[in-house]
Amino acid sequence: MSQTSDMAIFFTSDTHFGHGGALGLYRRPFSSVATMNEAIVERWNATVGPDDELWHLGDFAIRQHQAVVEQLLGRLNGRKHLVTGNNDAAATTAASGWQSVQPYTEITVEGLSLVLCHYPFRTWRGMAKRWLNLHGHCHGTLKPQPRQFDVGVDVWGFRPVTLRTILDGAPSVAHPVRSRR
Repeated sequence: MSQTSDMAIFFTSDTHFGHGGALGLYRRPFSSVATMNEAIVERWNATVGPDDELWHLGDFAIRQHQAVVEQLLGRLNGRKHLVTGNNDAAATTAASGWQSVQPYTEITVEGLSLVLCHYPFRTWRGMAKRWLNLHGHCHGTLKPQPRQFDVGVDVWGFRPVTLRTILDGAPSVAHPVRSRR
């Protein structure tokens, strides 16, 4: 897939919609799960337009019924693709609202080849040819390798990001990554 001039391509992961544990585990700055869910929806829609492409690299919603997942997807802007994570149950993967669902994919954006997976890789296809690995799962706690980037909401101010923003290395720090050590 290549980017066209009339749309932007965004990346995100680890939204953990509905997951009360995310508030404590990842030190999210929200008073409740409902507040967290609404903040992520608002920031997503302020960033992503209806015609933009969005790649969600896993852990979309935790322990939610399919109807809840579909309602969330219906509220979120963009043409959404899911690269499944370890917490994406059948209720998430089977939900209508995804353009595609897969455990791994490779795409080209802005002339750069990308390897997309929920998990970070130690090595990946095209690594020696300057391909990039975009991933989630780590919530900003893993020291990346060169050309490897965590696109999770905990890293990027609870909003999706473009490849250009990722490469410029300027997280939208509404919530800085905090070390859990």
